[in-house]
Amino acid sequence: MSIQIRRRELQFLPDASRVLLRPFIQSNPERVTHIIERALSLDDDEIEHELAVVLRDFGTRHLDLEPALLRHFAKVQKLVPTGRPLSKSLRLLIGALFTGEYSLESAALFNPSIVPHPYQGDMPDGSLRFILSLRAVGEGHVSSIEFRTGVIDMQGGIKLDVVSRHVVAPDIVPNPTYNKAAFTFKLNEMGFQNASAETIMSPLKDNFTLADLDKSISVFTNSAEPQTREGTRTLECVRWLAESNYDLSFSPALAVSERIIFPVSPNESNGIEDARFVRFTETDGTVTYYATYTAYNGRVILPQLIETHDFLNFHVRTLNGSAVQNKGMALFPRRINGRYAMISRQDDENLFIMFSDNPHFWNDPATLLTPAHPWELVKIGNCGSPIETEAGWLVLTHGVGPMRRYCIGAILLDLNDPSRVIGRLDEPLIRPEESERDGYVPNVVYTCGALLHGRELILPYALSDKASVIASVSIDELLEQLHKKC
Repeated sequence: MSIQIRRRELQFLPDASRVLLRPFIQSNPERVTHIIERALSLDDDEIEHELAVVLRDFGTRHLDLEPALLRHFAKVQKLVPTGRPLSKSLRLLIGALFTGEYSLESAALFNPSIVPHPYQGDMPDGSLRFILSLRAVGEGHVSSIEFRTGVIDMQGGIKLDVVSRHVVAPDIVPNPTYNKAAFTFKLNEMGFQNASAETIMSPLKDNFTLADLDKSISVFTNSAEPQTREGTRTLECVRWLAESNYDLSFSPALAVSERIIFPVSPNESNGIEDARFVRFTETDGTVTYYATYTAYNGRVILPQLIETHDFLNFHVRTLNGSAVQNKGMALFPRRINGRYAMISRQDDENLFIMFSDNPHFWNDPATLLTPAHPWELVKIGNCGSPIETEAGWLVLTHGVGPMRRYCIGAILLDLNDPSRVIGRLDEPLIRPEESERDGYVPNVVYTCGALLHGRELILPYALSDKASVIASVSIDELLEQLHKKC
């Protein structure tokens, strides 16, 4: 018996009008200087006229236009000839010369994951407020994370909140704090267990700030001993690691759909890909939202971790350990037998499971599942964090088969020993329908996380790396079919 898939009419389509203000600064300082000099040659009337045009044409497209222009002016201020006071209007105009709009989702809006909203106040019995994350792709195929919100009612009806026309990037916390043990562990793991690293790290406290690190780096670079190649490479790695661990903060005045997580660190320069959000409950009842994602710099990928309690303040951290490889890491929503658990895919082919005492450190993966059915013979992977049911851990999978077609499947893991597979669908749960096959990457259905609401599985999924939709499945029907495959 085939499982009935209820495809909803809701669609998440890319909207090119959602634009973010980004620096547009030439890499050649001489060119930057020439642009500033031409702006300085304008008289006051020309400055006011040109600024008025900018504010008229762009003011309604952004919530933070003037502050952003002033921030971008500050990035080039050191190249302004000294001795000349600049009016606010001129600073704003120069800032505009080094600003551009980036259309976040002009190419695609896909690979969704869904979690309960941290605020459930005023919800009727049986209803659930949710947050949906989406991978947005724009010019240059740069990926970022967007959010949508909505409510699932008692009958399973889904209503989306209005999506704001505006988008705003978060503030980057200027002086984040680092844990010395974790920072040093990552340096050692990357092969920088040397005298230069010891010189930089030894003066620092168990928890140190970026300012503390900068001070130690300054002492190191100004030391009387000549800098060696090893010292230079170590210094570059320390800076890279510091930049890869950062904190973000949004104003609570922003709607959830106005909050955009855009690449910050060098290892994310080409995108933040496929965030798998999960609502994690600690043994003491504390709730943290984690998201594993893939950082991409155009050459290599690096799994990383996002942590938040409120979707306003985000901590972005590197993951550590020999098992931090490839794509598709997905954290279980609670500890199992006192340990954290993760589904992963180290070899780009099979599914693995691993356990840890710390969510930031992962080693010793064990094979969980290998391709077996025709629709998944190329490779398999997970489609988000496992979902706890009374019958076991439900894991949505993706399989790649003939003609590079991606389908969504499902397996069931033992509740107390999730390294044991107790159920597996022979056929895909969802395969691309004819209307879903065309897109940036054709013949693909894919999700980064589903949600159990009552006895219904709410399953958002992407269509051929272009847009996203939502389907729902009876959890009882799905579990019945999985049990038949034990």
